[in-house]
Amino acid sequence: MKILVCISNVPDTTTKITFSADNKSFNSAGVQYIINPYDEIALTRALELKESLGGTVTVINVGLVSTEANIRKALAIGADDAIRINAEPLDAFFVASQIAEVAKKNQYDIILTGRESIDYNSGLVAGMLAELLEIPSVSVAVKLDINGTEALLEREIDGGKEVLTTSLPFVASAQKGMAEPRIPNMRGIMTARTKPLQVVEPSGTTANTAFINYSSPPAKAACKLVSADNPAELISLLHNEAKVF
Repeated sequence: MKILVCISNVPDTTTKITFSADNKSFNSAGVQYIINPYDEIALTRALELKESLGGTVTVINVGLVSTEANIRKALAIGADDAIRINAEPLDAFFVASQIAEVAKKNQYDIILTGRESIDYNSGLVAGMLAELLEIPSVSVAVKLDINGTEALLEREIDGGKEVLTTSLPFVASAQKGMAEPRIPNMRGIMTARTKPLQVVEPSGTTANTAFINYSSPPAKAACKLVSADNPAELISLLHNEAKVF
């Protein structure tokens, strides 16, 4: 069984986000990058399937050379090999198109992604990728099991759970609950240095969207404390400042 896991390079959740002086680009100076947490869940489940059913796990990333440290981390966690598409990930369609070109040449049985990247939160790549490959797609899955040539997936929906079956190959995006991310051990870190990391040039696909500018959310207003003995002041503030009627 051949499994492809799509991973993205995202700022650490503790990173303070800033933008360039003209607010047209993200300021990456001093930013610590990590593997997208949802992608780590997908990677762990892929490794569990490999361990129980056999096969290989390949990780793929659309990014420049700076992403290779986290690609090597994915190899240290247990992936067999990696592919880096040498391009800036411009938008979801661009990323999905680049991965689709590679996937068409290698005939993977399962393609996994995280439910979304924690920087842009679009959650679009998995669905677009499946459409480009003309194979089934299941989004935001919390459970994935394989029985022969059929997959059983579970999703959480309002008021309950949804259980789906699909034939291989397919694309699925992983949600929390599918697996618990693994921490690479020393042996994994050492062997990751010698595992294959193939770099391929991007296809001619162009992005469909562009970012015009970035802006930070407005600062929170100062908190006003009102004495419990003065309800009239509270009512006045609610009417005149908070505009609550």
